[in-house]
Amino acid sequence: MRWVLLGAVIAAALGNWWSRYRDDERLEQITKPLTTVLVIGVALASGAPTTQIATAVVALTLCLVGDVALLPVIDRFVVGLAAFLLGHLGFLVLFAQYSFDRWPLGVVATALCLALVATVGRTIVSGARSRDAALHLPVVSYLVIISVMAVGGWSTGRWWAIAGSTMFVVSDSLLGWRQFVRSRPFMQVAVPFMQVAVMVTYHAALVMLTLSLW
Repeated sequence: MRWVLLGAVIAAALGNWWSRYRDDERLEQITKPLTTVLVIGVALASGAPTTQIATAVVALTLCLVGDVALLPVIDRFVVGLAAFLLGHLGFLVLFAQYSFDRWPLGVVATALCLALVATVGRTIVSGARSRDAALHLPVVSYLVIISVMAVGGWSTGRWWAIAGSTMFVVSDSLLGWRQFVRSRPFMQVAVPFMQVAVMVTYHAALVMLTLSLW
């Protein structure tokens, strides 16, 4: 059953990537939340301990709320940001249930996150502050939480958790860059690519984090 669901996730995700490439908002409204709902189904069918499944489902449901809030027809950026922030806390709880017994990997992840924050993160925060001063604190808070989540994922030593948490950082870095730095001339050419890349890495993150339950 879980393999059937995983196949359905891939099909829905492909539809969503196409909607982003073609800038088809109607198709996006269906495929974006549908993909996350199907990922939740994969988590439920994983066969993992009940507490881990419950934690994963809560985290993924918060991601679903974020998906809906960020749809162009709704466009509630701060609500979506808050939902994903809480989702990352949920994934951090899941990682704690796995146990943080690979702390050297956590140290490596901390160094990588600090480097990313000092470069890409700093530029995104600056862009958000320039766009709207009220976004400064939410974006900084989100940057901190997703970094902590990634360190937690690496600290479990589970490769799916490491890959999934890393993909989430990549996806949100692309999203933040597209959202707040795209006004720069070269970004106008890259917008279609960025829209697809954000969703490809995001869906990869959700699937990988869910596969960590298997």
